[in-house]
Amino acid sequence: MLFPALWAWAPDRVTAAAVSMGYFLAASRGLPQGVSAFYAADIWPGLGLWIGASCLFVGVHAALWTTQPGWTRALRYLAAAVLMAFPPFGITGWAHPVTAAGVLFPGWGWWGLTATVVMLLVMTTRAWPVMMLILAGLWLWSATNRTEPAPPMGWRGADLALGRNLGRERSLAYQDMLIALVRERAASGAHVVILPESALGFWTPTLEGLWKNALRDSDVTLLAGAAVLDRHGYDNVMVAISTGEASVLYRERMPVPVSMWQPWTTWTGAGGGARAHFFANPIAELDDVRIAPVICYEQLIVWPILQSMWFGAETIIAAGNGWWTEGSSIVDIQKASMVAWARLFAVPLVMSFNT
Repeated sequence: MLFPALWAWAPDRVTAAAVSMGYFLAASRGLPQGVSAFYAADIWPGLGLWIGASCLFVGVHAALWTTQPGWTRALRYLAAAVLMAFPPFGITGWAHPVTAAGVLFPGWGWWGLTATVVMLLVMTTRAWPVMMLILAGLWLWSATNRTEPAPPMGWRGADLALGRNLGRERSLAYQDMLIALVRERAASGAHVVILPESALGFWTPTLEGLWKNALRDSDVTLLAGAAVLDRHGYDNVMVAISTGEASVLYRERMPVPVSMWQPWTTWTGAGGGARAHFFANPIAELDDVRIAPVICYEQLIVWPILQSMWFGAETIIAAGNGWWTEGSSIVDIQKASMVAWARLFAVPLVMSFNT
């Protein structure tokens, strides 16, 4: 919430750009190490992607910075904030300041989001010292009255520690292990179980038959990550499986750029990357509850969760596969973001991650 003041009161455009870059690089500091682990490479590709990803954020804020004080500057910051919340610039809109709405105004919903935006705009005016005091008071009140969003009764998220083997192990023993885990959760009272992103691997008719048969005599509903492959690429999905039924419930709106979403392969005809469905399927229905599925990278940006809440989501389902982030802050930031949004809209939250 302090970033708009630092940006607004920079003495020149170069300093404003430097402030913007410092903010973005600090917020995404786990990226170089994560990219290095993901590609089993040295640190240089990660550093290149880290700095490259900051260019959109820095470019937008540098271009909209102005020496004109007052509401002219505030409106320019509003334009920058909106651009970084929605595609195409919002694709790299990590650590957006509006995420703080869930900390400052838990339970206020859209009114809390509006109040947060207004406060961000005031931080660009001469009234920013007064707003700082108000922010401090709200933060202290929130910290002393903190309540964590809980999952709905009977809903369980299963955290796994399978590392890079999650979804890549194609043996029957691997699937039997997951089936046993789901049955164990069901025996302990769960009627909806969530498994992490990519847990099932490639979703095939054979795998579908295996899981439908495994849960045929059970009352449990499973929501698990998988990949649906075709000759043009693949969809990163969440699959719902219950008594003799199975279907793709959700297709990821924004896969990880570069490592998963590679639009240039479509332009060149090469294909092979994950498809981005941007504004498709903002909500899905699971066990008669409207859910907002949010997979991995979507947890770091703004529009997927806002779109889902706009369409009346009643529960947030956050699934991720963070084995490659070991030793970094990425998964912690993902979880903190989901907790903040769930607190803002006062909805239950179920999380399932693999590390």
